[in-house]
Amino acid sequence: LASCGKIVFVSTFAMFASARALDQVRNTVCYNNFNVKIVATHAGITVGEDGSSHQALEDIAFFRSIPNITIVVPADAHEAKDAIITAHAQKGPFYIRLGRAKVATIPNREKFILGKGYLLKEGSDVAIIACGIMIQEALKAHEVLKQHNISSTVANLHSLKPIDKELIVDLAKKHKLIVVCEEHQACGGLYSAVCEVLSSRHPQRALSISVPDRFGQSGSPQELMREYGLSSESIVNKIQEFFQD
Repeated sequence: LASCGKIVFVSTFAMFASARALDQVRNTVCYNNFNVKIVATHAGITVGEDGSSHQALEDIAFFRSIPNITIVVPADAHEAKDAIITAHAQKGPFYIRLGRAKVATIPNREKFILGKGYLLKEGSDVAIIACGIMIQEALKAHEVLKQHNISSTVANLHSLKPIDKELIVDLAKKHKLIVVCEEHQACGGLYSAVCEVLSSRHPQRALSISVPDRFGQSGSPQELMREYGLSSESIVNKIQEFFQD
């Protein structure tokens, strides 16, 4: 369909769209720069009881290394809608990563611009960079950190490829610490993308809140977020440890 000039949208579980279809995405879609938009659902650990076979924790890493593809991880329903409209308007392959769990609408949301992140909260000590469902956890952590006299910025980097290099460098210059939060393995995801920018533009200490090189397991989304260190409590604890050292 795409080779005949159609704009094609496809949707399935993120695990199937990435792991099972990787060959087709790389060699058919991206190599030919076809106008195919992959809108993947049920990504990350919060698939919950479906267990490790259905929990895509490596999908961003698979796709981020492939030329021509654009990767977006929306934080809420409004951002997902904006990402879909943007994907329709822009030529080339897209991977839009959606979860399963319900998420609240994020406050102070700015206009969606591909390749540009924005700040949800502003502080001076630590910059928390997040995407997807981890925006909710980062905002909760921001409020708790205030009670411990730690001033934090929360940045939404919904666009992982292309990524907002200027915003990352600006945050590194203005804060003592960068913390990257993602519902994905640390290897190859948002943390890797941020560190690639920092290492070449403005070296800075960066900590990862991510799945710690483990497969998923069955459990409720809340239980799994705590078990894998993705909760707001984990973010707060890691930041407090840094400032106590």
